[in-house]
Amino acid sequence: MKGKRVYLRSIERGDVELAWQYMNNEDTFYNLSVGIPYPMNRDNETDWYESQRKRSDAYNFAICNVEDDLYIGGCGINSIDWNNRSCNIGIFIGDDKFKGKGFGTEAMALLLSFIFNQISVDRVELRVFSFNERAVKSYIKNEFVQEGRLRKAIYRNGQFYDEIIMSILRDEYLKR
Repeated sequence: MKGKRVYLRSIERGDVELAWQYMNNEDTFYNLSVGIPYPMNRDNETDWYESQRKRSDAYNFAICNVEDDLYIGGCGINSIDWNNRSCNIGIFIGDDKFKGKGFGTEAMALLLSFIFNQISVDRVELRVFSFNERAVKSYIKNEFVQEGRLRKAIYRNGQFYDEIIMSILRDEYLKR
């Protein structure tokens, strides 16, 4: 799947080292981790990669820069509820040079195209912390709508924040 500035490809074993570095970027793990934002070790990242290869309900992609093929982040389907035709997704841009410049928004558009054109899913959901305004704006650009808020669900730097639940439905996606 290729856009103007990014393309999605399968995650390869060779991506694990850079993924581990990205996951230890303070901005990245601060915005992704629901637990205590604690650095990840290489073995944990390798274990995650191996576990994803064995799952039948997860589809994960490397986000790469078209210009130089650099792996800049990841996105994918975390789980699929086949009975209710719904899935939960996630995305991150790990390389600071590509954050806040629309690369994640474009990657999300490619992921949504894959989901709605290749998988019989009617609803795509994600969750985002309220302090991650950059991500919220990106999701709104891809026409996600806020469904709810889990009040004071995340604790960061001595303060509680909300976790926002957002989704897009197949018919909303097709109207774009």
